Amino acid sequence: MANPLPFTLVHQDDRRLLRAHLARANPQLAELAAAPQVLVVFQPGDAYVSPGLYPSKAETHKVVPTWNYAIVQVRGPARLDDSAAFLRPQIEALTTQQEAARAEPWAVSDAPEPFIAAQMRGIMGLEIEVQQIEGKLKLSQNRTAADRAGVRTGMIAEGEPLARLMPDPNA
Repeated sequence: MANPLPFTLVHQDDRRLLRAHLARANPQLAELAAAPQVLVVFQPGDAYVSPGLYPSKAETHKVVPTWNYAIVQVRGPARLDDSAAFLRPQIEALTTQQEAARAEPWAVSDAPEPFIAAQMRGIMGLEIEVQQIEGKLKLSQNRTAADRAGVRTGMIAEGEPLARLMPDPNA
């Protein structure tokens, strides 16, 4: 079973912990309790690469479309925790992380305490100890420098966020 969840990363002693929460009604909680080894997938982006972005297309015409992507997989054991001692710092950290760029960031403390307490009774905390990390970037590394620059420039012009992960050949 899979769900998109926002995580925070906590460094505790020599451990890295991913923290999140799920609604108590989420059926994934039963699966996590029964089989706590989990895989978390972070996919910052993927994008179609048109042959038209390659300068070499005009020279050789020996190009085909492809797909560029970035992915990180994290594996480790999951632990569930519905204590206020876990949930309150988790929702505060997540809120701070997500609100940081706003001109007037909202904080958990902006809501009435009884309301927050009631909302916390409806969620279950999740903590995953990071035991293994694997990542892969396919960003046209197999192409010439000119083709990579053409892909990056074309993706930037198209507003494709994946371009931000591609090295700037002029830097």
